[in-house]
Amino acid sequence: MARNWPMVERVTEFEAIRAALTGREHVGAVLTGDAGVGKTTLARQATAAVGGNIRWVAGTESARSIPLGVFAHMVGVYTAHDPVTFMSAAREALLADGHTIIGVDDAHLLDQLSATLLLQLAIDKAAHIVATVRSGVPVPDAVTSLWKDGHLLRIDLNPFTQRQSVDLVESMLGGQLEGFTANLMWESSGGNALFLRHLVEGALEAGSLRQVNGVWQLRGRAAVTSELAALLEDRVEQLPDDVLHVLELLTFCEPIDLDVLAELAGEEAVESAETRGVIRVVENGHQLSVRYNHPLFGEVIRRRLGIASARRLRGRLYSSLKERPINSAADRIRLAELALDSDKSADLELFEAAAEDAIGLANLPLGERFARAAVERRGGVESADLLARALLWQGHRIEAERTLASFDPDQLNEVQLARWGSTRVANLLWAMGDADQADQVLKLVRSKVEHPKIAAILDGLASACAVNENQIDIAITEAEKVMALKGAPAWAIWWASFGGGLALTLMGKGTAALEYAARGHEVESEIDGLNRFMSTHAEVLALFLTGDLEAARRCATDYFGYSAPGQYLAWGMSKILQGTVDVAQGHFLDAIENLEQALAALAAEGAAAWMFPARIRLAEAYSALGRSTEAAEAIAEATARGGRHSAVYEPQLEIARAWHAAAEGTVTPAIRLAMSAADAAARSNQHAIEAMALHAAARFGDQSAAGRLADLAARVDGKLVQAQAKHAVALAAHDGPGLDAAAVEFERIGALLSAADAAAQAASAHERAGDRRRLLESAASANRLAAACGGASTPALRQAAQPLPLTAREREIANLVAAGLSNRQIADRLTVSVRTVEGHLYRACIKMDVTDRESLGALMRGESSS
Repeated sequence: MARNWPMVERVTEFEAIRAALTGREHVGAVLTGDAGVGKTTLARQATAAVGGNIRWVAGTESARSIPLGVFAHMVGVYTAHDPVTFMSAAREALLADGHTIIGVDDAHLLDQLSATLLLQLAIDKAAHIVATVRSGVPVPDAVTSLWKDGHLLRIDLNPFTQRQSVDLVESMLGGQLEGFTANLMWESSGGNALFLRHLVEGALEAGSLRQVNGVWQLRGRAAVTSELAALLEDRVEQLPDDVLHVLELLTFCEPIDLDVLAELAGEEAVESAETRGVIRVVENGHQLSVRYNHPLFGEVIRRRLGIASARRLRGRLYSSLKERPINSAADRIRLAELALDSDKSADLELFEAAAEDAIGLANLPLGERFARAAVERRGGVESADLLARALLWQGHRIEAERTLASFDPDQLNEVQLARWGSTRVANLLWAMGDADQADQVLKLVRSKVEHPKIAAILDGLASACAVNENQIDIAITEAEKVMALKGAPAWAIWWASFGGGLALTLMGKGTAALEYAARGHEVESEIDGLNRFMSTHAEVLALFLTGDLEAARRCATDYFGYSAPGQYLAWGMSKILQGTVDVAQGHFLDAIENLEQALAALAAEGAAAWMFPARIRLAEAYSALGRSTEAAEAIAEATARGGRHSAVYEPQLEIARAWHAAAEGTVTPAIRLAMSAADAAARSNQHAIEAMALHAAARFGDQSAAGRLADLAARVDGKLVQAQAKHAVALAAHDGPGLDAAAVEFERIGALLSAADAAAQAASAHERAGDRRRLLESAASANRLAAACGGASTPALRQAAQPLPLTAREREIANLVAAGLSNRQIADRLTVSVRTVEGHLYRACIKMDVTDRESLGALMRGESSS
């Protein structure tokens, strides 16, 4: 697929070449680096910028045996055999047009006579020279002397940084590249511009690089174009057979222990491969492992092998590795992967254990392959459970339900029943959004289980279900039963740490919630990789709502560490955690990037329940920046996917709606929605969320929330609610210094937008009190904090930035006029009569000294009314 690739600027190197060509210290430059890093492109850019008579030649293998081979075409037909005469003629031809820049691509391939001519020209300063030389290959002595003797400036051209690589790919694609995909492409290309280009074009041709919700994602193996394969195959075909065999084995087992590879391929072959630079030996703890020197070699070798050869090689590797001890999940996964497509057979137990390991590491596509292999080998409900667990997170919820529903619960023992029921309930509730059916299955399974420890697993699951259905008290009661049971199973503790921990967090019992989180950490190594996100999300919220935002950041970041191609879902989930903390800290641009990428990564997958809080946070981020259209889209998507399975988030969604109304400039509806959210949260005992909603109303200018917030401050854990209450009390009292103090406290906590709003309201209070010095100080603080939030725009900030002699309602209506709404539309939005709107507009026009609503709107938009 032919595409126009932009140039990535290498400013430092470009200027160095130009200086070498125009200065007196050197007569030019030589660029060294690996094939494909962009030496030729940069050299041609720099010479073109300098201008003049530019003569380009290129060294080749075929011309290397011909004296003056690269310059022969300039000399023409010449019959003399004397090298000196021949060189003299070539020199005369090169310099015939006056000031000359000679460009030599691949100067390491020059014949001795050409290299000598180039050196003489440099010594005599007869011409300027730019040459490129590939790293790690033999170079003629005369070419080496060009830079060793100081005639040319040597510039080592390194591969692109990851940021440069991303910029290059995004410029070509014309859109944002997913961070997870950027990591994979960076690792595969090594920052090599040529390899990166062919990787992208190969993935586009294969359909594995696609755009989802505006974000480009790579799913599946990295693909290479036939052109790149041909370039790499040229190097591969020059390798002896024994070295090629080393690469073939490494293709299916990278990294591989050095002793295993030496046993299968021979020590001399491995040493030769390392000497030739196609593999590297790295320390891995107390062992030595072998890797490709460049990842793309593996793809080229894979393309060369037929199915039978590949199966045979995998079989040899499997037979060797199965005789060795399995020390880790990675060892078992590797063994199972080799067995899966080899000419050897493996038992059911290996595939079940490997599926468990892969799912635990959040590599769901691989876990699915192993689980299917187990099912095909007549595995029972245990294999089916593994398959369903892998399927449900990948969006194959219908197949997961069909797989589990095929079993008769009356034919299962209690252990099998708990395992079968837990996965089926999880799929029904979180993937399918069917809370009613999930509750029925859970009730059925609980009625059949009597063993206390097995029943504890179901108690923990009941807690997790209850909290999602917004039954906070039930969630805590069920979780407490588990936590009180000595020797409770890992899954019981984990379910309870999530269900009970989230319930306690929302209730405002953050300290107790963090104790539940600690219990969950004790067993998390036994829990599926993606499921760990659920309890971590509850922990992040607990830290955020108690005001420990730095700890929340550490918790969210600790979860991030996924890089294998099959772990993209876990990467997306980790972005939700980071985006949640971004919003709490007021880093809204970062939040938008993280959350948009998370939603794109999860778009077609089975994480529907977790997209709900992500969309709420995204709506808040967009609203905080005044981007109401994007906020409305996020709210609409969350609303469309809501239901009893996600009822716990409804009060938070109502808060997001309030922020959206505020972003549109309709403060009265914003306050009404915030108070509605507070009431809904209070009804379900979500007192920490009630405080957030009341504080939002206060930030919008409502002065009635102070009493309720002060009462909540006595019952809700943490310093955040204390600051919220002090803010509301100071606002109600028009206490400028008190609002300044609240701003300082919010900034100390790290909640920058709350700090900005408090500072903005302090400015208004100081203006009301006639204290101009403090007005300016508070307004400056508000402006600084808003800028730190990425240019936040809230009702308080807008009022502080634009002190107008208008009442709150007059300002609200004037902003709606500026937005282009008619009087009828304004009346409908604010639920008042058109006559009332007209009256407010009349008074606003008089105060602002304008003659009509059009002039008022222009003034509110900051436009000239003339």
